[in-house]
Amino acid sequence: MNGAGSRTNGWCALATGLAATLAAWLAFGAGTALAGDEVIRFGIAAEPNPPFTVKGAGGAWTGLEVDLRDAVCKQLDARCVWVETAWDDIVPALQAKRFDVIWSSMPIGGAGAKAIDFTLSYYSLPAALAGPRESAATPDAAGMAGKIIGVQAATSNLDYANKHFKPMARQIKAYPSADDLSQDLAAGRIDAAMADALTLQAFLDGDAGRACCKLLGAVKDDPAVLGAGVGGVLRKEDAALRDRINAALKAVRASGDYDAITRRYFSFDLHGE
Repeated sequence: MNGAGSRTNGWCALATGLAATLAAWLAFGAGTALAGDEVIRFGIAAEPNPPFTVKGAGGAWTGLEVDLRDAVCKQLDARCVWVETAWDDIVPALQAKRFDVIWSSMPIGGAGAKAIDFTLSYYSLPAALAGPRESAATPDAAGMAGKIIGVQAATSNLDYANKHFKPMARQIKAYPSADDLSQDLAAGRIDAAMADALTLQAFLDGDAGRACCKLLGAVKDDPAVLGAGVGGVLRKEDAALRDRINAALKAVRASGDYDAITRRYFSFDLHGE
């Protein structure tokens, strides 16, 4: 009897100790889960937008916006997931709480801006000028003095050229398409072509562009005309998450990671400063 009682008491003590150890372990685990297991859902347009968002054969997303989001999420110490939706439905899907942030090349401001909120800009395609390879012109009013400048019609770039270059230029010539603009630049019928830097770089990387022309440089930014860039989009009530993402974006830029990421895709400054 005494032996059996001792064994029973011993088992009770052991069970009590194990229970206390398990409780302490679970409490510790719960605390660490809260610190690093936050999930933030990022909405992405199902339609690829190279080189910003590219969907591989296996379904995984790559591209500049993907790399930037990953860097932001590292700063937030959060696990981030993509939620795909059609571009036409992306803002209604945000409002319906199918995800937390739109991260899909959405311009800051514009129609419907009063109903949603934006992060800081995380990229802006700068407007730039290209010209003949022998040109010494600079991408400013003085450099465009007496020049014939080609710009695509019905664009903010045309508005910019009329505002900043028209008083000094010989002519501002509007074109119906970017192809028409680049063909006249290659043929020497204009002295400079103005477009977003991505469009110009694509032309200059082609055979015709390499043979004739070069990038003269980005123009001085004018957000009132060219816009404020691209940012993440959130619901108005999610101001706290917006502020955290803004802080993370600033940290990514300060660390040098932003420049390292963007240089994988572009040879020019993508932040638009």
